[in-house]
Amino acid sequence: MPQRVTLNNFPDAAPSDGVTFTLDRFQLEALAAVDAGQSVLVAAPTGSGKTVVAEHAVDQALSTGTKAFYTTPIKALSNQKFHDLVRRHGVDNVGLLTGDNAVNADAPVVVMTTEVLRNMLYARSPALRGLRWVILDEVHYLQDAYRGPTWEEVIIHLPPEVSLVCLSATVSNAEELAQWLRTVRGPTAMVLETTRPVELTHVFAVDDRYAERMTVLPTLVDGRPNRDGERFDRNPSKSAGGGGRPRRRYAPPSRVEVVEWMAASDMLPAINFIFSRAGCDDAVRSCVDAGLRLASSQHRARIDAIADHHLRGLSDADLATLGHDRWRAALHAGVAAHHAGMVPPFKEAVEACFSQGLIPVVFATETLALGINMPARTVVIEKLTKFTGERHEFLTPGQFTQLTGRAGRRGIDPVGNALVLWSPFVSFGEVAGLVSSRSFPLTSAFRPTYNMAANLVRRYQPERAHHLLGLSFAQYQADRGVVALEQSLATRRQERQALLDTLSCDPAQLADYVALADAVTTAGTRARRAGVDQVRTALAALRPGDVITMGGTTSGGLAAVLSVAHRKGGGVRVRVIGATRRVLLIGEQDLDAPPAVVNRITLPVPFTPRSTAFQRDVAAALHALPATERSVQPDDPEVAPDADALALAQHELADWPGLDADLKVWRRVRRVDQSIADLSRQVASRSGSLRRRFDLVLGLLERWDHVRDWSLTERGQQLVSVFHECDLLIVEALSDGLFDGLDAAEVAALTSTFIYEHRSPGPAPAPWFPPGPLRSRWERLDKLASALVADERRSGLTPTRRPDPGFIAVAHAWASGGDLDEVLEDENLTAGDFVRTMKVLLDLLGQVARVATDPTTSLAAEQAADVSLRGLVAASSLVDLSDDAPVDDAPVDDAPVDDGTGVGAGVGPQPADDHDDPQG
Repeated sequence: MPQRVTLNNFPDAAPSDGVTFTLDRFQLEALAAVDAGQSVLVAAPTGSGKTVVAEHAVDQALSTGTKAFYTTPIKALSNQKFHDLVRRHGVDNVGLLTGDNAVNADAPVVVMTTEVLRNMLYARSPALRGLRWVILDEVHYLQDAYRGPTWEEVIIHLPPEVSLVCLSATVSNAEELAQWLRTVRGPTAMVLETTRPVELTHVFAVDDRYAERMTVLPTLVDGRPNRDGERFDRNPSKSAGGGGRPRRRYAPPSRVEVVEWMAASDMLPAINFIFSRAGCDDAVRSCVDAGLRLASSQHRARIDAIADHHLRGLSDADLATLGHDRWRAALHAGVAAHHAGMVPPFKEAVEACFSQGLIPVVFATETLALGINMPARTVVIEKLTKFTGERHEFLTPGQFTQLTGRAGRRGIDPVGNALVLWSPFVSFGEVAGLVSSRSFPLTSAFRPTYNMAANLVRRYQPERAHHLLGLSFAQYQADRGVVALEQSLATRRQERQALLDTLSCDPAQLADYVALADAVTTAGTRARRAGVDQVRTALAALRPGDVITMGGTTSGGLAAVLSVAHRKGGGVRVRVIGATRRVLLIGEQDLDAPPAVVNRITLPVPFTPRSTAFQRDVAAALHALPATERSVQPDDPEVAPDADALALAQHELADWPGLDADLKVWRRVRRVDQSIADLSRQVASRSGSLRRRFDLVLGLLERWDHVRDWSLTERGQQLVSVFHECDLLIVEALSDGLFDGLDAAEVAALTSTFIYEHRSPGPAPAPWFPPGPLRSRWERLDKLASALVADERRSGLTPTRRPDPGFIAVAHAWASGGDLDEVLEDENLTAGDFVRTMKVLLDLLGQVARVATDPTTSLAAEQAADVSLRGLVAASSLVDLSDDAPVDDAPVDDAPVDDGTGVGAGVGPQPADDHDDPQG
């Protein structure tokens, strides 16, 4: 067993060739467990050297002629580990399996996403023969709501002769996790390390406007909150003079000011975490515009070499669409962004430049917190809230520790720095509490899915299948957690009653009043949406030469239609001209009511609607219409009185003097009610156990003809091979023939509805359907989803996510051969989101091609995947194996491997990237 290692022998340390150090106590204990052939759980801080334990298990496999699989939660981390292991063991000994690449898959050491290993286990892949060690990197990921169950499935189903090396961030219930592993896998060593290898200093920064300087102070003093920081919670204001608005004393420091202070304080390189893509891009722009130049001229030459290497697969047109010149100018200045909206070649170039010390400042979303090897001297956290995909939430102690774990490079920095910026929404006490917290409990997210149930039916008898579910970490925790939930439930019910006691009116009357108000609001929203749909439909029906009323605009009067443009996404833009020769471009947002066609005029020949002469002749023809026809206005539609609005106005609480105060209390009551409902569901689900949920899943599968007498039907056989959150709905759509008869582009478009979900706060735009059968197929799919969701709700199961047609236009255009700039034009979609969504779509198309029973459908899905893997998508999907890359001459298979990680673009947790806030 080694006693000393070099830093470049394990990837979570900074690259620094030739620097060696003595192994720590926890590393020696973990290596001893590996030497004894035991499974081991290593829970230690980021950057402490956990990976040296995984490397030792790999060495053991190679020395004994057995196999080792190294699993990671994301493809980017898999690619990085692949290169690290190739440098250590040579290209012939290391393979890579992700949804994008299959490289040397028969090697004795294979890096893969965890889903690939799960799929191998269910398929009883021959590649499992000879497997001795499995490394589960970032095993704390098992608490992820969507993908976490995969880790537990792997742990439960691995053959008994396989030993595990589980690498985890520090969690406060590591002993509980280890006890569960012993229950499932047998003897398992638990090695816990809470001390960082590099001391971490926490500091707090605020802009003092009165003193006109940035104030920085320690967050903790002698392990306690710095009492001097409490003054920042009292934010006085004084008049700006001349009658201007009063000016608050404290504010967040500017990003440029923070970078300049870190540079002057020798605290670079730094990662500044901003949980917004737009915020990251704005930060880079601000630094460049401020004239910051942090990269030397020698560094710029190396930056260009790295950038050229990573971008060599992109065309000039693609680079122009991606804003390449602006991006490279920022690299030359020594700053860069890193987030999900960027395409992989750009992100990979940033990672390489930062890791080599060429760019000292990166503004990033939490992508970098998950295993990617980019340590820094300083980590900056602008805000302690982040976007979860649905709402903004306060960082948990575990998330904060994961982010700040990047600060301090072992063997390079004597200390690391974690800098939190002042915010008006977070008190200094809350910051200090987060810094000092040591509570990072790991909670299972395991639950039976349709695919899991089908695979259990296929492989095991009922008693064995139920036993395996009982082995889950979720069941292990559930048996111990019901009491605590019941206590929380009682507390929330007491809180609800206390709120009701403060009301000045009768709670039942107030509930009735609020229900009416909600109904009025909902009706108004529906009416507005219906009005927009009517206007859009009317605009789409117009033809050049139509004379329409313009009463719904500020212009009024009549206008003649010059041209009609149908845009991707369903938008319609109509160019019109009035008798005064004023030309307008109108859409549904410009009209209060649908335009009415009152006449037609003959248009001049040739048809050149943008020429001045053409427009002059049309205006003259419009003016020549009889006066009575030029003055036609549409009748105002009669608006029926709203019964709910009338009842609301006449409600006995309408004039209640304390209504406003009571409504504020009622809003709090509703939040408590939601919490009570959530807690009640948790108690019911845990008390009833996972086995009851499994039986409910089986019952639904029997009703939908996937399982019959504990055997799989033909549909059930398809289900075992579909790894997706919409697995059952996808198989039902295939079985009902919704994909049959579609061409490749149409199959890609319809398949995209399963992997996309509209996430921005505003309403989703109306979907665009190309001519042909897609609209009717989508309507049938939507009805099928409604039927499934209704059955799930009746059964008490979590409803399947509804398909979303918002990506149909993009998927169809790309699969039809459209250029990148044309596909993204008029779409509220970044190139990074487009690439990530297309990669997930490619994975699902591969699954559809494999499970479809209709040969023409299977061929169309295969063709859709082939024609979509091109240009920027292809360049972003392949692992770097060029001559000047870290590895060369490795065999690469053309066909992507299903890793079962198909989820929506910007939806929930993504295997390929983060799920940051696109808007900020």
